[in-house]
Amino acid sequence: MISIRQRKGIKTTEVSEDYAAQEENVKLENKLPSGCTSGRLWKILSFTIGGTVALCIGLLTSVYLATLHENDLWFSNIKEVEREISFRTECGLYYSYYKQMLQAPTLMQGFHGLMYDNKTESMRTINLLQRMNIYQEVFLSILYRVLPIQKYLEPVYFYIYTLFGLQAIYVTALYITSWLLSGTWLSGLLAAFWYVTNRIDTTRVEFTIPLRENWALPFFAIQIAAITYFLRPNLQPLSERLTLLAIFISTFLFSLTWQFNQFMMLMQALVLFILDSLDMLPAVKVTWLYGIQITGLLLVCVLQFLNSMILGSLLISFNLSVLIARKLQKNLKTGSFLNRLGKLLLHLFVVLCLTLFLNNVVKKILNLKSDEHIFKFLKAKFGFGATRDFDANLYLCEEAFGLLPFNTFERLSDTLLFYAYIFVLCITVIAALAVAFHNLSDSTNQQSMSKMGTCTIGLRPEAAYNLIHTILFGFLALSTMRMKYLWTSHMCVFASFGLCSPEIWELLLKLIHLYNPKRICIMRYSVPILILLYLCYKFWPGMMDELSELREFYDPDTVELMNWINSNTPRKAVFAGSMQLLAGVKLCTGRTLTNHPHYEDNSLRERTRAVYQIYAKRSAEEVHALLTSFGTDYVILEDSICHERRHRRGCRLRDLLDIANGHVSSPSRHVRGDSTWNPKRYDGWPRRE
Repeated sequence: MISIRQRKGIKTTEVSEDYAAQEENVKLENKLPSGCTSGRLWKILSFTIGGTVALCIGLLTSVYLATLHENDLWFSNIKEVEREISFRTECGLYYSYYKQMLQAPTLMQGFHGLMYDNKTESMRTINLLQRMNIYQEVFLSILYRVLPIQKYLEPVYFYIYTLFGLQAIYVTALYITSWLLSGTWLSGLLAAFWYVTNRIDTTRVEFTIPLRENWALPFFAIQIAAITYFLRPNLQPLSERLTLLAIFISTFLFSLTWQFNQFMMLMQALVLFILDSLDMLPAVKVTWLYGIQITGLLLVCVLQFLNSMILGSLLISFNLSVLIARKLQKNLKTGSFLNRLGKLLLHLFVVLCLTLFLNNVVKKILNLKSDEHIFKFLKAKFGFGATRDFDANLYLCEEAFGLLPFNTFERLSDTLLFYAYIFVLCITVIAALAVAFHNLSDSTNQQSMSKMGTCTIGLRPEAAYNLIHTILFGFLALSTMRMKYLWTSHMCVFASFGLCSPEIWELLLKLIHLYNPKRICIMRYSVPILILLYLCYKFWPGMMDELSELREFYDPDTVELMNWINSNTPRKAVFAGSMQLLAGVKLCTGRTLTNHPHYEDNSLRERTRAVYQIYAKRSAEEVHALLTSFGTDYVILEDSICHERRHRRGCRLRDLLDIANGHVSSPSRHVRGDSTWNPKRYDGWPRRE
């Protein structure tokens, strides 16, 4: 643990007990070479065991999730069309490009088909590599062509096994992050156990395999682990350079694989900004991290043919604004408490104004409207006025974009994760507040400093980073349920780190006047072991029952639809319908679409709204004119939309359209009926006999 450091010009009168103990250990080791040798051997043995456990737990998690996927769908036994239908909504759209690349006669023709695509959006030619984050599908298709595995492994299995393999990397990265923070691999083991036992709230990969987040989050976890190591003090130059390389590669891959990368990294940039402003991180290292974020994102921008959404991102504007404001305010970290507080508020104001100015200038120059639906949604969500905007209301009415349900905390409490997390969070927040107050205190006040000099409350830079990270992503998850997977996985890391951290137990035992070095050792090992035993006792039988429960994919209506389209329509036919269903049409039949679920394009959103007028109060002539303007040959009408029961009144698709069109919804339009298309998870599928 690092105690609160002294300012320049002040002589240190006392040092922390930890530091004194370290000095004694160093002297003892110099006197006893045999003890030093045994200590090194113990470290090597511990590292070997911990590394082996990390790899094993990662692989076991991967196998566990793959088995659940197989058991839920009987994936190995169903037809190819049923396998493809199981990739619901946008998952099917992304997988279709992997299939398209494999079906192309040559790689060059496959690339040309993606760069000049005229089947994803009718009567338009778009560059899919620019519009969507599908380089991973391109890379996998090339690998499958090159590797000699075609005789032994079907393309779909190569695809899904890669995703489940990434889950092994994901869990291993979480394990390593917790290990780095606590100093013991027992912490990593507890984090991995919590991740698995809270699977419902930590991942959804087994039933949404091709989602972009399932590609991106493993690299995000690697990045967090690398940043955690990078923020350690006194790193060797070679270690520091290698860590920076790891941070850059993981940041680049994370950015390349998910269209929402900029928003997640903006949260990270805010973490760095807060800690840098409070003098809790080395300024040089923070600058490096800002630069890596900008460089990684710009490199992705180049690969995506100068994607305007990246150029107009808030992240680039914010990071540049912070670096500029630093140059303008060189004496930001000097002066009295009130003086520094005033400077920080001014600094915050300058950064905010610069960010908004730069972002608006870039968007005006590029005429960028790709991400405006996100800001409309946020404006409506947080109560800045009601809206008739169709896109904003579409998001507001989806459960995934609502507040985090209370039953999430009940599930997290069953595994003791939530209790442990709150316990660790409270203690680290107290430590962070003490350190922040000290850092902002008067550097010229001798009396104040002499008092603070005896304080041993501290927070290591890497622990401070993970603290603010978990707080900000916690707020994000609480406000938007879909983002909980970014928070809950880090909850596992943060809670396990705290329970295995000597600093946390030292602070707690000192607060209750029970401090003793032996007690710290007992608590940091006994508590995690007891929790691991509890998790095994309570959840192992349920996991075994889950693995033995066999279900089967069953969606005869959609299978019949896809077979009918393949048998009775021309290859160049154009289909209109809901975004979710059309993604399946694209994958299973290869027909041309009018619209699709990748919503990050303003013209596509307008097109989707026009196609959806088939469900609105519009005359047949108006709807026909709209559909023919997109070259539509066939329209798919869905009972699940016409007789919608999934959403409350006012949130049904036809209600949203009537609101956007300025029509008044009529109570007589509320019709109950059965749904033939349900894009949600397949819990209703029959068991195997």
